[in-house]
Amino acid sequence: MSKIDKKQEILKAALELFAEQGFHGAPMSKIAEKAGVAAGTVYCYFESRDILIHELFLEVKERINRFLYDRRIIEGTVRERFQTVISGLLRYFVTHPEDFRYLEQFHNSPYGVEYRRIRFFGSTGEEDRMKSLFTDGMKQKVIKDIPMVILFSLTLGPLFDVARDHILGFIQLDDDLVQLTVNACWD
Repeated sequence: MSKIDKKQEILKAALELFAEQGFHGAPMSKIAEKAGVAAGTVYCYFESRDILIHELFLEVKERINRFLYDRRIIEGTVRERFQTVISGLLRYFVTHPEDFRYLEQFHNSPYGVEYRRIRFFGSTGEEDRMKSLFTDGMKQKVIKDIPMVILFSLTLGPLFDVARDHILGFIQLDDDLVQLTVNACWD
């Protein structure tokens, strides 16, 4: 197994364990065992569990960005752009349940709190398309001019709940229900 393969196997094992058992239920030794590598090997790639958790978050975030933005050109009105992004996110979450469960773990942990603090009150040094979309909408007066953190909560909170309910089997999302959900988020 090459170095890249080992690193990917470790990330894959970490994703599965974090999604299933949470951060506290997935020590590095368990991640190494699931990845089929020696415990010390994990530390060759990730100096600490915190670094592994952050790197995995960046990888999941990159997969979502590729899914949303590399396959689609986001143009049109603010509403059309919003609908494209939100329906894309919902579709990604329901087709990648481990990524979704990992993101829930991350965002409901101190790691997520720090990420949100930087995202809303600092600078990540990268373009944040959702913030740009909301800013454009506020300028055009088609989105309420309220704090960005509230806009994200009002949009992504319900989206996470709907994705979770689909993954848990409480609802069955199809294209029509996805579109109704996205329209309700816009409204």
